[in-house]
Parts: sequence; structure tokens; C-alpha cells
Amino acid sequence: MGSITPAGSALLRRFRPGAPGRRRLVLVVVLVAAFLATFLIDWAVTLPAQGATTTATASASASASTAPSSTQPCTVSPTNGCIQGTILDSARKPASGVDVDVAGPSGFTATSTTTDAGRWSVSVPASGQYTVTVDQDTLPKGQYLTNAADAKRTVQANLNANAGQIFQLSDQQGATTSDATTSVTAARAWQQFVSGIRLGLLIALASIGLSLIYGTTGLSSFSHGEQVTLGGLLAYVFANQLGWNIWLSGVIVVVLCAASGYFQDMIIWKPLRRRRISLTQLMIVTIGLSIAAQYAFQYFFGASTVRIQQSNPSTVTFAGVTLTVQSYVAMGIALVVLIATGLFLAKTRFGRATRAVSDNPALASASGIDVDRVIRFVWTLAAGLAGLSGVMLGLVLNGVNWQTGLQLLLLMFASVTLGGLGTAYGALVGSMIIGVVVELTNLVLPGDFKYATALVILILILLFRPQGIFGRAERIG
Repeated sequence: MGSITPAGSALLRRFRPGAPGRRRLVLVVVLVAAFLATFLIDWAVTLPAQGATTTATASASASASTAPSSTQPCTVSPTNGCIQGTILDSARKPASGVDVDVAGPSGFTATSTTTDAGRWSVSVPASGQYTVTVDQDTLPKGQYLTNAADAKRTVQANLNANAGQIFQLSDQQGATTSDATTSVTAARAWQQFVSGIRLGLLIALASIGLSLIYGTTGLSSFSHGEQVTLGGLLAYVFANQLGWNIWLSGVIVVVLCAASGYFQDMIIWKPLRRRRISLTQLMIVTIGLSIAAQYAFQYFFGASTVRIQQSNPSTVTFAGVTLTVQSYVAMGIALVVLIATGLFLAKTRFGRATRAVSDNPALASASGIDVDRVIRFVWTLAAGLAGLSGVMLGLVLNGVNWQTGLQLLLLMFASVTLGGLGTAYGALVGSMIIGVVVELTNLVLPGDFKYATALVILILILLFRPQGIFGRAERIG
């Protein structure tokens, strides 16, 4: 009596405190925390939206379809959209006091007057086609539209979204033609070049992590774009839905995204590495993780674009370039973070260990470096930088949606390949080149078709210099 059968002994050993038991406990805690976080995010997103819907519906029913002239900024919500824009004079200075008339479905009419910053905005109650007309009698003295026929435009507006229009003025009446706004000029090329620098800096934040992951593990992570999306959407939850300070929200988002990278390696990648799963199979896992994350984002946040900050961004003109204040701040933050990351990799002991593992994992392990620890740190750093990139992109682009990261994934892979796979500095240089080329392409290619340039560059790199700018040619076979 009281003896324990062999089966009972095995059962006790299974639950005996130890390293495997602690790992199972940590896994259970993580899964429970993820489950609770899912409901918290769902509540944070849907509850304010429901309240806004009720309030907006009540106010809309009490208002008429004709709105008086206004200079107040417009804020999007699930029950209204915004048509807004900027009017600049011939010296690219804001034109104030200009009336813009908007007419739409169900007899809707409204008038907005440009502010001292040249901005105008109109709140629309329904999705549909709207006519935007500039009152030329209110233009500043000696200023004319570059094309008088361009005074009336048709705009597609949607609920919970912004539709933008920019009107350019000239000091010579009838001096320009209908396609003057799309012609290639030195001023426009300079504007696009600086926009390319901005895009390159933000892509570099995510590309460096993607390159380090490849260098330390040999894995091309197709789910890295979703880390960018996660950063932007979390910033929307904290800054917009919960009303927290944008700086505090940014810090919290970076920490949470970095933690997601840490737990990804602990729960998914390290166990798979120990089982010696091939890189092809691991890559398939990243593709599945990417698709699952996209559907999760769409389920919780919907398919529409959401804004981290509801207020309309103000613009600043410097050295002939007009950008939003958020763009200048994002560029500054990205530059500081990239310099700090470079100094960390070059000057610190752990940074040198990271570069050693990226250069030759087997030799680094033989030299006494804890390769698994370095790889976990790389996943953490990469996810944190990608989350910061998502926050900055959401502010610069004035919105983020469930596929923001997916749209940038090709740019990131092109940047990493151009600079040299596995090299952090190569990813930085490649990102800057890709960003500038993509934006300059917009001078001749319309809309988002400019992103196809990244595919062309990627193909050319693989054909003529597959090792990239800073990569080393390797003999295979």
C-alpha cells in the first residue's frame, strides 16, 4: 500500500518542477495573456466606435443637409468622412480666405474657407461622389488657378476616411495648361526626392531587422510586414481610441512589439530550430503567420483606414519642400534610432556578437557565443524597430490599415537584397536608394504603380549582382 506504480511515477515526473515544467507554465501564461489581450483590443476598438456611431447618428438626424461656411478642421468617424486639402499660391505659400464649395448626394452642400495654413476641410455624411469647386472670386489678388477648368473636380468620399485635393495657384492667368500639374519640374523633382528620403528612413527601420533575422537564422520572414502593421494599429488603439499621449503611446507600442518578437522566437522559432526544420518549411510558416495576422487585423479593426491622430496635420515649407510636421518629426526619430542601432552593433560587446553570428553562426558558436540568445535578441530588436516604423508610417501617411505592412514588404525585401542579405548597414543604404527611386518614379508613373519599381530593381539585382552592394559573392557547389 502507498506504492506508486511505474505509470504513476511517469505521471509525477511529467509534472515535477523543472525546466520543461517551467517552459510549459510560461507557455500557458503567454497563451492566457494573449487570449485576454484579444478581448481587450476588441473592446477598446468597438466600444468607442459604437458610442461615436450613436452620437453621430443623433446629431446627423438633427442637422440639415446644408452646412454653413466653416474653417473648423474635420475629424473622420464611422458615420462621416472628410474632404480636405490645401491651396498654395504661386510662391508655394498658403492661400488663406479662399472659399471651397462641396456638393453631393441628397442635396448636400457645404462651404469651407481656407485657414492661414491654406487648409480647408468639409465633413460629409455619406459615401458617394462629391463636387469640389473653388470660388475664384475669393482668390488672393493677382493669383489664378493654374487651369480655370480645374476649379471644379469630382471626388469620391467614403465614411471613416479622408479624401484629399490640392489646388495650385499661379501669378499668371492662363499661363499653364491642363497637364501642368503633372509635368516634371525641378521643384517637383526636389519635393519627390525629399519624400523619397523620408520613405527610405522609415523603410530602413523595418529592413534592418529583416536583414538581421536573415543573417542570424537564414530565414526570410514574410510575416515581418505584419509587425509594421501591428505597430501602427496599436498606436491607433492607444493614441486614438484610448486618448493617450502620442509619445507615451509610441513608447508602449515599441515595447509591446518587441515583446511579440521575443515570444515569437520562444514559442515558435526556437522549438522549430531545435527540431532542425528546413528553411523552406520555416519560410512557409512565416507566410501562414502573415496571412493569419492579416485576417486578425481585419477582424478587429475592419478593412478601412484608421488614423492615429484625428487632427488634420499642419504643413511646414523648408528649403522649397512642403511636408507635414509629423513627417519632419518621424524623419528625425528614424535618423536617431538608426544611428543608435548602428553604434550599438559596432561598439558594444553584444552588438559585435550579433554581427559575428550574422557573419558565421557556426564559428560564433565555437567561439563561445550563445547563438540562441543572440537570435532571440535579434527577433526582439527587429520586431521593436518594425513596430516603430509602423507608428511613424501611420503618422506620415495619415492612416494605417490591415495591409499596410504587406504593401511595404516588397520594398523591404528589395532594400535588403540591394544592400546585401544579412548586413544591417546594407539594409540602410538599400532602403534609402529604394525610397528615393520609388518616389522619383512617381514623376512619370501614376499613383501606387510606383511601387512596381521595387520589383524591377529586385529582378535586376538578382540578375547582375545577387550578393548586393555590401554582400560577398559566395561559391555554391
